[in-house]
Amino acid sequence: MSRPLRSPGPAATAARAGLSADEAPAFDRLVTAVLSSPGTALGPALRAQLPGSAGVRWLRTAGLPPTTRTAALTAEQWLSLYRCWRSVTPVPHAGRPDRGRAGRPSAHGHAPGALAAPRWH
Repeated sequence: MSRPLRSPGPAATAARAGLSADEAPAFDRLVTAVLSSPGTALGPALRAQLPGSAGVRWLRTAGLPPTTRTAALTAEQWLSLYRCWRSVTPVPHAGRPDRGRAGRPSAHGHAPGALAAPRWH
């Protein structure tokens, strides 16, 4: 069973209002991911969302301890976190599938859908 989503709070809502319509869905993804992390401390939530030490660096530049709760963030801090997240998170491209290898490789040793040339004995 999934956990109910916590309310983003007035600061996150105010930060979202300051973004363009193109950036709002990405901001919503960040807020949802941070709020759905287990626990209430911001440090572990950022460790799950920002690669490497980016979350720790952001907390340090914002002057926040890792035990800070998301409800304590101001609108400016939400926007700063969003900018940090966007700078280290790859941007998905609409209409273009992921170019990574998905699924099992071809069982017959050729590209998916390709068949070996028939051998006539």
